[in-house]
Amino acid sequence: MASMIRKSLDAPEESRPFAQGKGKLELVNLESGPVGRATFEPGWKWSLHVKPIAQTESCMAAHMGYYVSGRMLVRMDDGEELEYGPGDFAIIPPGHDAWIIGDDACVVIDWQGFADYAKAGDA
Repeated sequence: MASMIRKSLDAPEESRPFAQGKGKLELVNLESGPVGRATFEPGWKWSLHVKPIAQTESCMAAHMGYYVSGRMLVRMDDGEELEYGPGDFAIIPPGHDAWIIGDDACVVIDWQGFADYAKAGDA
């Protein structure tokens, strides 16, 4: 019989800061893979604050997440753009840049794309 599990993003098992203090990623690990909460501070942009860590031309992580607060614009490598905000559920394929819109931090819970996110040499 399966057991219940309780983990908290308020007590993450791992935390990864973004460059220049523009936010962080907090992770808990589940059998099915990690779940992460990312806090992107105003002024954050993937190509400025994660690209130096990932060392890829664009974000190569596929994301499936929920936007808790703040606003983020995502631009795919082919030029398609979509803005996400509180209450939005997002599926974002690999090959994109993203940045925060406005003066509020953007908080995102992601079930798919944060395993290697903001890890040296990864998306």
